[in-house]
Amino acid sequence: MHTPNVFPAFEQLDLYEELLSFSKPLRDGGSVLTDKLKLIANFKSISPEVMGYERQLFPRPELHNMLLRKIPTEKMHLSKKVLSFQQNHEGVMVRFSDNTTIHGDILVGADGAHSAVRQHLYKTLEKQGLLPKADNQSMKKGYISLVGTTTALDPTKYPDVLKEDCQTYGIIGDGNTPYTWCTFTVPGNRICWNVVVQLGVAEIADDQFRTSDWVPQQNQRMMDSIRHFKTTYGTMGDLFDSTPIEVVSKVYFEDMMFETWHHGRTVLIGDAAHKLLPSTGAGAINAMQDAVILANHLYDIKPTSFENIKNAFKGYKEERYEAVKEQYAQTQLAAKLQFGHTFSERILRYILFNWVPKSMQMKQMSKDNAYRPQANFLPQTPKRGTLETLSQDPLKRVQKEREEEEEAQRMAATAAAV
Repeated sequence: MHTPNVFPAFEQLDLYEELLSFSKPLRDGGSVLTDKLKLIANFKSISPEVMGYERQLFPRPELHNMLLRKIPTEKMHLSKKVLSFQQNHEGVMVRFSDNTTIHGDILVGADGAHSAVRQHLYKTLEKQGLLPKADNQSMKKGYISLVGTTTALDPTKYPDVLKEDCQTYGIIGDGNTPYTWCTFTVPGNRICWNVVVQLGVAEIADDQFRTSDWVPQQNQRMMDSIRHFKTTYGTMGDLFDSTPIEVVSKVYFEDMMFETWHHGRTVLIGDAAHKLLPSTGAGAINAMQDAVILANHLYDIKPTSFENIKNAFKGYKEERYEAVKEQYAQTQLAAKLQFGHTFSERILRYILFNWVPKSMQMKQMSKDNAYRPQANFLPQTPKRGTLETLSQDPLKRVQKEREEEEEAQRMAATAAAV
């Protein structure tokens, strides 16, 4: 799912309309059901007149394909596995597994949660005694997910696929199962689905979930063990039968907020710097925001001296770290609400879904969508909607956030006095 946080940047790159061509808008916010298909909660979306955009859902491979098509082929070098790199005040050299090397001014590690760039950087810093202890820990693995997208479905059996807006359902297993599963419709009369299992809560029916061999045959065994799970369309098995096994993926939901984002001429972005739980789409969104902010700081480097490069990296982290840290905490809470099966998580879900006023939920959603960074060196996308968005100027944005925090504290103090 993508939100207004990144759409202005997509417009700058002339990608927004193409994104809409393989997306469906999420207008009613979706429903959460029990495994008996009884309603737990309905969610509402803020109107596009306020937000300026509608939230969009789509198959992630199609986003990847769109972005890849925009990169000149001569700029891509495939089958290159990073083995090591060396850097000094003059430049950086990367060595690959095929014994080739490449030289450059900077190295951007955008290579995911298990980043080879980060691993080599951290090993080097640890030998030098410069790596914080927090960065020497392993990522937490709390969930495993199985993800897939069906082929075109028969609208007479699945009438939801003909609806213009996305129909999405999250289904939470009862107290005897650690599973959650969800479905959402996408263009082409298709349905995307995923099944999430929370680790360490109960015995998993199929031990294959715990293994690390991600191959089609094993995914099929896992799917066979859960095909009886009910959906609003029948069972998960009905969707599995319409999904080519080669497009099914098994994914660990890992999380880690790293402290070290850069050193020398090397910088990390996205999951390489901060692995967020994907419960709200925040991982991909924050990675894109990282890229925008880093590009702004790099564009301002004049001249490209070693000191200026280090200052640019420092400015990038200073501008992004606290925002990502806040998102990290929110994804932890969202994962508990969506995928949590412990007693305390079920109580938390009941309280937040039933007792928290809708106005507070909408206010938080507005705050979450107010940060919409754009590339400073491209023509700015005009403001959409009536929602007050955060300034591109980091100092103004920090001042605004402080004012909002002070106002919240004053309101809390007034309520306590009353």
